[in-house]
Amino acid sequence: MDDLRLGAALRAARLHHRLRQLDVARAAGVSRTTVSRVERGHVDGLALSTTRAVACAVDVRVELLGRTRGAELDRLVNARHSAMAEYVLPRLSSIRGWVVRPEVSFANYGERGVVDLLAWHDETRSLLVVELKTEIVDVGEIIGTLDRKRRLGDVIARGPGWHPSSVSCWLAIGDGATNRRRVSEHAAVFRAALPDDGRRLRSWLRQPRGAIRVLSFVADARSGHARATFAAVRRVPTRRPAHSGPGRSTR
Repeated sequence: MDDLRLGAALRAARLHHRLRQLDVARAAGVSRTTVSRVERGHVDGLALSTTRAVACAVDVRVELLGRTRGAELDRLVNARHSAMAEYVLPRLSSIRGWVVRPEVSFANYGERGVVDLLAWHDETRSLLVVELKTEIVDVGEIIGTLDRKRRLGDVIARGPGWHPSSVSCWLAIGDGATNRRRVSEHAAVFRAALPDDGRRLRSWLRQPRGAIRVLSFVADARSGHARATFAAVRRVPTRRPAHSGPGRSTR
């Protein structure tokens, strides 16, 4: 949906709720002029949070859709995500006693979603909900979604016919400089929600006892390179010197 259609949709929603622009402005905490601007599709200079506040006031949710002139962004992201799942799944399955199901969907009184990997240890009736992330964008959404799946673990496990005595969760993040920096920037939040690390996970997988909540980074070792990664690669062009004298390296 382009800017003009978004504005028209928000205006239609406002009229449907029998609200004035002033009513929406007060609810959103913005000026009436800003509401008018949004409804006319002039959102380029506005903060995304402002547009979302106006939309929320008329009970509309605004989501972003990224596009590129080359391959679809979704396809690029899904390729990395699939590669990560194909890497983690057999390694998790190879640990004695574990059975792993990919892409397990669930629906529970309006709460719907898909668990990337659902792992089950029959001997101890331990369930592990695995969320795979190739890129850290919205920290709150990531933690909230994983916690929701963990809380619904008993319900989700009914699909494969499992009845867990404990439900654990693992946020597996593609290893990369950008992802590590973003996790570091929100270290306190991640630590509170996911206090266990990869070392604790490895020990627990060999002998599951109780529930754990893990955050760890996963590097792709399939290609044989020392630092292959599932994370999005972001390259910043390096400026080359305007002139290099004889015998001076530009590297």
